[in-house]
This record gives sequence, structure tokens and C-alpha cells, in this order.
Amino acid sequence: MQPQVMNQVFLMIMIFAIFYFLLIRPQKSKEKEHQKMLGSLAKNDEVVTTGGIHGTIVNVKDKTLVLRIDENVKMEIEKNCISHILNKGMNKGAENQERA
Repeated sequence: MQPQVMNQVFLMIMIFAIFYFLLIRPQKSKEKEHQKMLGSLAKNDEVVTTGGIHGTIVNVKDKTLVLRIDENVKMEIEKNCISHILNKGMNKGAENQERA
């Protein structure tokens, strides 16, 4: 009976190890990368929110930021709602040259 118990314990340890290396560890590294990206947010960055809203950062606060969605349309959102950065700190002059 003793070898069966050892086999079950070994199997449980192996299952936990597989879950750790396939699910938990990659998620933690992705979370660290997202936190690093949130820490680097600055004025004039073009971003996309988790809801799919595209905008340009106007003001960065401790936990929130203000996005310019369109002319005279601004919205304050939580920092952790930012999905990714499209353009890092693009200034208006370079933007106008690209459109021309």
C-alpha cells in the first residue's frame, strides 16, 4: 500500500509543477510587464483601453489619467484600464508630417 501513496503524492506534485510552469509563471511575468508599461505612461502617448477606446494622454495622475478622445472630448480613466500603447510620446509636428 505504501508505494501507491507515494505514487499519488508524486503525481500531485507533478500536476502542480505543470500548472506552475504553464499557467502561473507566464501570467506573473505578463503582469510585471503590464505594470512596467503603466509606470512608463506619459503625456502625449497614444493608448488603447481595455474597452477598445483610442485616445491620447493629456494628464497622468497617481491612479488615473485623462485621455483626449476627440476635439474637446476628454475622459478620466483608471491607469490599469490601459491595454497597450500605440505611439510613445508622438508630438503634434511629427503627427502632422505623417498625415501629409
